[in-house]
Amino acid sequence: MSHTFHHQFNRRQILQYGATSATALWLGSALAQQQRVLIGTWGGDYAKLLTKNVEDPFLKSKGIEVVQDQAGDGPRRAKMFAEKRLPRGSADIQAFTAAGMFEMSGVDVLETIDYSKIPNAKNLMASMKYPYGIGHIYSAKVVVYNPKMIKPVPASFKEALDPKWGNKLGFIDIQYQNVIMAASLAATGGASMIDFEKAKDVLLAAKKGGARIYPTNEAFAQALKTEEIGIGIMWKARAVMWQNAGISVESVAASEGIPLYISVFSIAKNAQNKEAAYAYMNAMLEKSAQEAFAVDMGYNPTVTHAVVAPDLQKRIGFTVEEQKRMKDLNYDFLAKNDAAIKEWWDKVFKA
Repeated sequence: MSHTFHHQFNRRQILQYGATSATALWLGSALAQQQRVLIGTWGGDYAKLLTKNVEDPFLKSKGIEVVQDQAGDGPRRAKMFAEKRLPRGSADIQAFTAAGMFEMSGVDVLETIDYSKIPNAKNLMASMKYPYGIGHIYSAKVVVYNPKMIKPVPASFKEALDPKWGNKLGFIDIQYQNVIMAASLAATGGASMIDFEKAKDVLLAAKKGGARIYPTNEAFAQALKTEEIGIGIMWKARAVMWQNAGISVESVAASEGIPLYISVFSIAKNAQNKEAAYAYMNAMLEKSAQEAFAVDMGYNPTVTHAVVAPDLQKRIGFTVEEQKRMKDLNYDFLAKNDAAIKEWWDKVFKA
């Protein structure tokens, strides 16, 4: 939503209260702004579930109007950077991957989080408290496969990315960073997620073997459903969603390591409505909201007091042994090398 729109919105407010004094006009406009929060988020299931589990139950009841700006995080990051010099940006709060948050913190557009303004943060896992954002939900990258088509069960990224699967192996275009990290783990036996050169060899061999590339997570899911492919890598949470949709898919936490995926929310440094943004952050950490995301989307809660049914926990969670193999990403490396990785992916791997 543009900066101009906010000025128009204020003018409409002023006209509405035409006969009142200048002071009353200003107070009315300020109050209207305070009760409205614009959130940048991905579209699809995530946007719908934010409305269902966070916005409707916890914010609308308090009179806070939520407007969603739905787009990929790349365009939203670019827009945020373009608005850096404006006294007020168009969005108050943004949903990023942890890597995206790290990149944005480096260009000085994110508010340092004041955790005293988020009462529910007392229940937030320590690993999900960042200086410039809070972890909303998390999962991790695993091997996904159709048990009818793929035998024996692959135990590692190395086995999953083996050229022997031919055109039954699928990759997701928008997941290029994560595919390369998994390939690096495969090539180094778990020693490194950022050995870009060794990862290239693994991926080119798989491509030569006939591996397919799909544009989106949804397109990959459709290919799994029709059994055009039988194996690939994806978030464990998505595998749970696909199981719920009746797709024949199982997941395995790779022996080389389990790269984390964290969905992070940050507040813009030039947000118009910081108080409403903090109210949104607090609502996301409500126990019932977190539990609902586990049920609806297969992601793990980031608050310690959320209760997940044992059978669901087994499907979405990770064993104590698996948790020891979890790896947070090298965000600094990704921020500095993303352009080079994307260029190789587009011009060499996809060619």
